[in-house]
Amino acid sequence: MLFELINRRHQIKSTLVTTNRAFAEWGEVFPNAACVVSLIDRLLHRAEVVRIVGDSYRKKEADERLQARTKARAAAIKKPVSNKKEKP
Repeated sequence: MLFELINRRHQIKSTLVTTNRAFAEWGEVFPNAACVVSLIDRLLHRAEVVRIVGDSYRKKEADERLQARTKARAAAIKKPVSNKKEKP
């Protein structure tokens, strides 16, 4: 489906694609090797490729949320639960 979309937009509309995979790895993601070659060919024709090296902000935020949930669960487990009613 991605190939069809890119094929229809080729030389008609601009398309912005972000990925965390190198083009050489796209064959692992998409099963049809012939379509992958054509897809990359159409994407790169008259394209500007911008490679950004660094940590992913989405991954960083996901890791921070996971750590916060883990700490909250650990705190809930450590907190003693008392079933005794206090005397007035």
